[in-house]
Amino acid sequence: MENDNVAETGGSLAALADGVIWFVQSLVLGFYNILYAITHPASWLDWLSWANTTEDKESLMRFVYYGGSTEFFFAVLAVVVTVIGVGIWRNAFMWGCVRVLEGIANGVGRLAAWAGLLMVLQQIIIVFMQRIFTRPDISFGFGIPLQFDISWFAEELKLYNAMVVCLCVTYTFVQGGHVRVDLIYAAVSHRAKRVIDMFGSLFFMLPTATLIWLYGWYFLWRHLITPNPAASYDLERLMRTSRAVRWSVETIGFSPNGFNGYFLFKILLVTFAGMVFLQGIAFFMRSFLEWREGEESVGKFIDRDSLGDGEEAYEGTH
Repeated sequence: MENDNVAETGGSLAALADGVIWFVQSLVLGFYNILYAITHPASWLDWLSWANTTEDKESLMRFVYYGGSTEFFFAVLAVVVTVIGVGIWRNAFMWGCVRVLEGIANGVGRLAAWAGLLMVLQQIIIVFMQRIFTRPDISFGFGIPLQFDISWFAEELKLYNAMVVCLCVTYTFVQGGHVRVDLIYAAVSHRAKRVIDMFGSLFFMLPTATLIWLYGWYFLWRHLITPNPAASYDLERLMRTSRAVRWSVETIGFSPNGFNGYFLFKILLVTFAGMVFLQGIAFFMRSFLEWREGEESVGKFIDRDSLGDGEEAYEGTH
């Protein structure tokens, strides 16, 4: 029995060593894949100038495969590790990365927030057209107008709501506007708070965003092209099906005259995952810098909106 335990322990250690070796090899290979993608853009971007050629189809299949692949994950991880490594050496560089990533979140969020106003105005127009003018459709524009049934515009309101949710989530995070249940955080020291933040970004934000991306990526492309790709397909299988690939963008609505652009929701899902991943990196770097530099660095360079003087009571956590 003792020999069996020793054998099991040895097998576990060997498996662990194999896993570590695989991880390191994949990370190193990530740098090579980045270099290859930069020096051979046509192999995965030729489909952007779509001419229905064999090269276009093959590049599209490569793009679909690598977008949700292990190779892409380790390429991104290689960049993140390099940026954090340089940032540990030079804090100013890491602060610059934080400002850029938070600036992206703020910029996209502030722009997408206008979708809320569009949603309200369009709902008012729908009510007026239905109740006062008793029109079955709405027409916008001159010459050749954009004309759809009122039910189309009514269902399109969901898109505006999805834009606010998916594109403003990281903006709200930077602004400190998300609800937070606090049982321990407020009572611990500054450095302990930063450790909790770093742990949360590494073990909650980044893994969750990665999982949503992996599922959302193939969910998106199954509604854009046929034959439908699957996450279980390897590159060789996708390349074999590339000859038959064609665009088949989802245009089916829930009602005959309803909104028919539901593929846009899939794009928003992938965009949401990507932005949360970037914000998770930014939050980790900000937490690390605030942990290293002390309490005086809390909120350093952060760009938060304000309602102005005298309105502090209405600004929530700002």
